[in-house]
Amino acid sequence: MRVAATLSDDGVPAADELEDDATLTFLSVYDHDGIYIRGRGPDRPDAYVRAAAQGTPSTGSAGGELIVAVPVTHDGDVVGVVRVSGSRDALLWPVGLAWFGMLGLALVAIGVVWLLARRQAARLARPLDDLSTAARRLGNGDFSVRVPTVEYVEIDAVGSALNRTAVRLDDLLARERAFSADASHQLRTPLTTLRLGLEAALVRPGHDLRSAIHKGLDSAGRIERTVDELLTLARDTHGPVDVLDISLFLREATEPWVTRLGDEGRALRVSVDPQTPPAVASAAAVRQVLAVLLDNALTHGAGPVEVSARDAGDAVGIEVADGGPGITADAANQLFFRRSAAANGHGVGLALARRLAEAEGGHLRLASPAPPVFTLLLPAERAR
Repeated sequence: MRVAATLSDDGVPAADELEDDATLTFLSVYDHDGIYIRGRGPDRPDAYVRAAAQGTPSTGSAGGELIVAVPVTHDGDVVGVVRVSGSRDALLWPVGLAWFGMLGLALVAIGVVWLLARRQAARLARPLDDLSTAARRLGNGDFSVRVPTVEYVEIDAVGSALNRTAVRLDDLLARERAFSADASHQLRTPLTTLRLGLEAALVRPGHDLRSAIHKGLDSAGRIERTVDELLTLARDTHGPVDVLDISLFLREATEPWVTRLGDEGRALRVSVDPQTPPAVASAAAVRQVLAVLLDNALTHGAGPVEVSARDAGDAVGIEVADGGPGITADAANQLFFRRSAAANGHGVGLALARRLAEAEGGHLRLASPAPPVFTLLLPAERAR
C-alpha cells in the first residue's frame, strides 16, 4: 500500500489527511522511538510499529483490520513510523469486485470462443456430411450425385475426385446399357434367320442338312462379327478409320441381305456411280448403319430395296430406298430418338445408326418420307 500525505508545519501530516472515508482507512504517526504523535491508532506502539521503527516494514491483520506499518527515513535514519489500518471488508470488497469482473469477462470470452468454435466446427462438418452422403448414394448406385464446391481446398479435392468417379461410373453404365440395347436390336434379325433356317431344314424330309449346317455356320459367323463390331464401337477402341472402296464395300455388306429379301419375294439392287470417291470411315460402323437401314426396309418397307452411292462433293452419299408406304410427319420428328433408355432392342435402331454415323464424322438423315429414302453421308477421302 502506498500512502501520500502533506506535511504540516510541525513535520507531520495534517489531521484531515489521516482519514480516508472512501476506503475506511486510517493513518497514525509515530516518532522514531515509537511514541504516538497523531492519528487514529493505538497510543502504545504495537508490534507492527516497533518493527517499522527498526527500519523494517511490517504487515498483518488483527481485529478484522488490515495493518501496514512503514518507516519514514531521512538521510538513511528512521525519523518516524506511519501506521495504516483499515477494515478488511472495506479493503477487500473492491478487490473482490475486480476479481468477479475479471471472472465475468473470462466467462464471456470463453462463451464467445465456444460459439465461434461451434460455428466453425459446423461449417467444417457440413461439407464432410455432404461427402459422406454422396459416397453412400454413389455406393447405392446413384451416379447422378454431385458434391458442390466449398471453401476448403482439401474437401474440394475429395469432392472433385468423387464427382469424377460418379461421371466415369455413369458413363460406363450408360455404355453398357446402350450396348445391351444395340446388340439386342442388331442380333434379333440374324438370330431369327438362323433359327428359321435350321428349323426349316429339320421339318423338310430329305433336305440337305449339310447345306443347312453350312448356312447356319455362316450366319453364326456374321453374328459373331456383329457382336465384335458392337463391342469395339461401344468401347471406342476402333482406332484409325478405314479407306472404303464404296463399290466393293457395298457388295460385301449387302450380300447377306440379298437372300433374306429374296425369301420375302423382294429384290435388292445396288448401284454405285463410277465417279464416287472412296470414303473415310470405320467399316464396322458403316456396316452396322447399313444393317439398320436394310433391316427397317425388310421389316417395314415393301417392294424392291435400292442401295445407291454417289459423289456428294466433300462427302460420299449412300442412299437406301424402298417402295413402302412411307413415314408420317409425327413419326419423322421422333425417328432418330431412342424411345427409352431401357429399351430392349426396340426403337433404338435409327438412333444407333445416326450416333454411329456422327461418330465417324458423317450424318444420317431422312431424305424423303414417302417413299422412304435415307441418306448416309460419309467423309470423302479427297476431303481429308
